[in-house]
Amino acid sequence: MIRVPSPAKLNLFLHITGRRDNGYHELQSIFQLIDLTDWLKFIQTDNLTISIDGLSSVDLEQNLIYKATQILKPFATKPTGLKIAIEKNIPMGAGLGGGSSNAATTLIVVNQLWQCGLNIEQLAELGLKLGADVPIFVHGRNAWAEGIGEHLTFIDLDQKQYIVLKPDCFISTQLLFSQKTLTRDTKPTKFCAYQLTPFNFGNNFEPLARSLYPKVNEAMQYLDQFGIAKLTGTGACVFTEVTSDMNIDEILAHSPCKAYLVNSLNESPLRHFKVI
Repeated sequence: MIRVPSPAKLNLFLHITGRRDNGYHELQSIFQLIDLTDWLKFIQTDNLTISIDGLSSVDLEQNLIYKATQILKPFATKPTGLKIAIEKNIPMGAGLGGGSSNAATTLIVVNQLWQCGLNIEQLAELGLKLGADVPIFVHGRNAWAEGIGEHLTFIDLDQKQYIVLKPDCFISTQLLFSQKTLTRDTKPTKFCAYQLTPFNFGNNFEPLARSLYPKVNEAMQYLDQFGIAKLTGTGACVFTEVTSDMNIDEILAHSPCKAYLVNSLNESPLRHFKVI
């Protein structure tokens, strides 16, 4: 049995800078890996079937873990069956990238178990077919992202802690993208500008998320008492950076919804994974 971590991420900001002819949106963002992790267990079997335990709310064929195994099949020189079990700690539909991270972890592990022989760049390219956030988890490094999220420039970020709240609602990304009032023409910027004034960088989805989902607004109002609340991805999670004057225990204890204290990561704990 192999048991490996699958970390979450925060979008420290998220701007939509344009829209392509095919309907995809151009964006700019910073992906910050954090130490909130799911855990995946892999057991090889002889019957060539794939089973996934621990995520019964998602049909097998729609599960990104399963899709990741299928996308690797043509490259497998020693295919086997797999029993995959997931210990889910990253909330679903939260903007924390849990599903994308699970897919990336599966690509990295199964690439080695099946002796596919693919390098990280090739795995990231395959991962993009599963979701725009998958490549960042395959590379396992913090990054400035552009395009639809696939153009990555790896960056160094200061070590920080964040308080993350998960409002009790599920946000429809499709609904947010369909709103006519969504800002889609934010002026492109540079990482150096973010470094100078990070608190000026927000999330274009935040006003819509707050107006359409009252529980998101409640969580942001709560965090705004202590710092600057931000939405990650299209939500529903919101977060704020921990500062020295915060009473962290009090903030967590009185949160209106599920609350996490997380640490930033310089790189994914899976980045140097090797099958022994």
